[in-house]
Amino acid sequence: MLSLFPSLLSYQQLSPFIIRVTLGAVLLFWAYRTFRNKNGNLFAAPVASSPVNARIAAVIEAIAGTLLVIGLWTQAAALVAFIDLLVRLVERVSKRAFLTDGVNYYLILLVMAISLLVTGAGWLAFDLPL
Repeated sequence: MLSLFPSLLSYQQLSPFIIRVTLGAVLLFWAYRTFRNKNGNLFAAPVASSPVNARIAAVIEAIAGTLLVIGLWTQAAALVAFIDLLVRLVERVSKRAFLTDGVNYYLILLVMAISLLVTGAGWLAFDLPL
């Protein structure tokens, strides 16, 4: 394999670790923000039309975020994050807000979730390579 910095290839499991922890932290923050909000709908997922649906979406995001941060069932949690982010993107695009700051943010997080689906958990995870 040809590489500009071949000595860095020994750290190739570091990037999935960084991606996993960052995506998990974002999901945990979104869940925390939803639970902290009194009516439960201001910062919730776009599919949440009521405070109860917002709380359910926040619980799912909190579980997926926790699993990502600790590195347990990473690919399943990344799939849940992928579906959540895809729903957010479709909702934004349906409002004709494509390639705005919020959509770009969701798109980057969606690519991070896809990356974790393909590469796995990386360092410091409870997942075993299959």
